[in-house]
Amino acid sequence: MEKVTEESSIQIIQMGGTIDKDYPKRIGGYAFEIGPPATRTILENVQPSIHVDFLTVCQKDSQDITEQDRHHLYEVCKSSPHTKILITHGTDTMIETATYLAKKQLPKTIFFTGSFLPATFKKTDADFNIGIAIGALQCTSLYNVFVAMNGCVHLWNRVQRCSETDRFVAKL
Repeated sequence: MEKVTEESSIQIIQMGGTIDKDYPKRIGGYAFEIGPPATRTILENVQPSIHVDFLTVCQKDSQDITEQDRHHLYEVCKSSPHTKILITHGTDTMIETATYLAKKQLPKTIFFTGSFLPATFKKTDADFNIGIAIGALQCTSLYNVFVAMNGCVHLWNRVQRCSETDRFVAKL
């Protein structure tokens, strides 16, 4: 059996966003609430052959993420013994947070992903995006920041969200 090391395992960090949204648990609740990391449930269902450590930095809609939250994420990534990190994040400000981390030039391979529909929905893109991100993360040895959405992997400075299609696409 292979020994699990930080180099052979992945740190998954939850920031919140649509991927982790769930129906309200409180009486009279009408808005979605951000729940536990969807990646945990997704990976329990597929039982991957890699070791994964989970950590929550915050549970916010990405429109509510602040510079303090981004700095906290940076500190967590910096202090992590893992060199491969997957961050789940809301789609509205994912590129901004990826840019923030990329400018810190950490000696890590960091992937951002999320979804346009909550992981709890039957027709979600969450499982697909998580799978693409984890697969690409394992195959990449570059220390940089990437965004994995809609079946594509982009460098942080080569991606944009197209307002017409609501997809993450290559920046021209």
